[in-house]
Amino acid sequence: MACGSVAWKKGACVCQLVRHQRKSWAWCTGQTMTDLGTRTFYSSASIPLGSPWCGLKGITGWALPPGISAPFLPVLLVACLLICSPEYIALVQKTQTLDKEELHALSKQYDAVYFHPDTFHCARLAAGAALQLVDAVLTGAVHNGLALVRPPGHHSQRAAANGFCVFNNVALAAKHAKQKYGLQRILIVDWDVHHGQGIQYIFNDDPSVLYFSWHRYEHGSFWPFLPESDADAVGQGQGQGFTVNLPWNQFDPELVLVSAGFDSAIGDPEGQMQATPECFAHLTQLLQVLAGGRICAVLEGGYHLESLAQSVCMMVQTLLGDPTPPLLGLMVPCQSALESIQSVQTAQTPHWTSLQQNVAPVLSSSTHSPEERSLRLLGESPTCAVAEDSLSPLLDRLCLHPAPPICTAVASTVPGAALCLPPGVLHQEGSVLREETEAWARLHKSRFQDEDLGTLGKILCLLDGIMDGQIRNAIATTTALATAATLDVLIQRCLARRAQRVLCVALGQLDRPLDLADDGRILWLNIRGKEAAIQSMFHFSTPLPQTTGGFLSLILGLVLPLAYGFQPDMVLMALGPAHGLQNAQAALLAAMLRSPVGGRILAVVEEVNWVGWISYMGGRWAETTVSLRRP
Repeated sequence: MACGSVAWKKGACVCQLVRHQRKSWAWCTGQTMTDLGTRTFYSSASIPLGSPWCGLKGITGWALPPGISAPFLPVLLVACLLICSPEYIALVQKTQTLDKEELHALSKQYDAVYFHPDTFHCARLAAGAALQLVDAVLTGAVHNGLALVRPPGHHSQRAAANGFCVFNNVALAAKHAKQKYGLQRILIVDWDVHHGQGIQYIFNDDPSVLYFSWHRYEHGSFWPFLPESDADAVGQGQGQGFTVNLPWNQFDPELVLVSAGFDSAIGDPEGQMQATPECFAHLTQLLQVLAGGRICAVLEGGYHLESLAQSVCMMVQTLLGDPTPPLLGLMVPCQSALESIQSVQTAQTPHWTSLQQNVAPVLSSSTHSPEERSLRLLGESPTCAVAEDSLSPLLDRLCLHPAPPICTAVASTVPGAALCLPPGVLHQEGSVLREETEAWARLHKSRFQDEDLGTLGKILCLLDGIMDGQIRNAIATTTALATAATLDVLIQRCLARRAQRVLCVALGQLDRPLDLADDGRILWLNIRGKEAAIQSMFHFSTPLPQTTGGFLSLILGLVLPLAYGFQPDMVLMALGPAHGLQNAQAALLAAMLRSPVGGRILAVVEEVNWVGWISYMGGRWAETTVSLRRP
């Protein structure tokens, strides 16, 4: 195995990285990747096959894009002092000269640790990869990246190895970012199935680092069997409230570090969970609205090679800007998940205004008892048995759904020569036939003026491009008088093109068309200043919250659950009169809606508001930060 980092340059030139899906699965399955001709893998010294860290075998380097250097260097020992005691560093360094019996005796002093003569060198390489990735992101050389490293790090502590981990790669990366770049707010997201107690201990009293972990706990009956893994562990001293599980946006981080463990993926023998690879694409995209898109992910756990490889590829695709694949199946939370979320809300509400919204009492326990769980672990996991059947169809689905060639398109009355559009954003010049435009305009003859017909034709052309898979998302401008009529025309055209489900998010004083059938094909969600008089199963109307915390709760508690449950083919979003949203709020809503629909969004805005939308919708997160720090 080789330790390495995946990173990518700004712009669209590297968006071909994972187009050849069948080849890219080779990352973590022991095959050699010499023929990909793609650009972003950092490679360095290999780990011997006899090493206990050899979970990912035989990965070699890729050709790199201009301006990115490789290979990376092992971390300096003086840097390790940021998170480790000198005595512990000396102890690990000594393992290079120990014989087999001495290594075995030393390993037995720790929990789930296996030393090898090359452990020290490999641990330094892993930590060095994490630090160089942070340097590349924070200097602007790349937007984001993923460090494919072994050994992992999130369990290791100041003076102890733990859980296969030697040096805490992510914690060291956070300390490095604070010391070298002066960052004051760093978010660490840990989605490994095991609690990363090492990171939590290191930053327990540090309010500049928000540690967010979701993990299998089962009331202390799952490894590492710690009470500190429960929801009521909120930090200590000045760090109280900064070991949390929800309020990302209020914290407004300057950098997002991800402890990217994939042992919760389907088929993993350790986690025995059922997260499909697509889940990690969606988790990654939800994080991209933070910190200007500056995400540094570091590999942690993952022990089913096929599932691990596909999960990693899903994450990389999303970091590159590809649309997220759909999540299949019913989007119904289990009782245990509801219990965990409410437990976290109860524990964290005193510390975060964004959580001080309708906190319900904690439900009764629904997780397995230790006795029930131990019986299941004795036999073969049913999750492992179905993994192979589940993963192969996923590979085929990904190959059949390439990313649209155009990321973002704009239809505006402003001439193209007068527009200052970011690279990769298309100014829509073409239009559907004049006769076709006039036919659709007759639905609202009184709302469309002659000068509106040209814009309407371009908007219809944008819609066709999205539905045909040529455009990922689009922004269209219209006059205030024509906004409602344009939205209705778009709905009717979606239905005429046999769209199965369309989510329509109307902001402001936009009424649901009276002739719209309540047959489940259109889900109408109106966010406005007052409640609508009539609602139904597919017609929701809610007031616009007046606080940032309320707005975040609206998105996370209503909009996203509805969108994921409805599973739309298309999202139409319109800002009507008196919508009341700040630009950052509207952009955040649009960005969050990308995940449930694979990025297929058409936003209709008034001409005076459209300019600030282009960077948001185009996905250039390093150039546009969604900041909602008001209470």
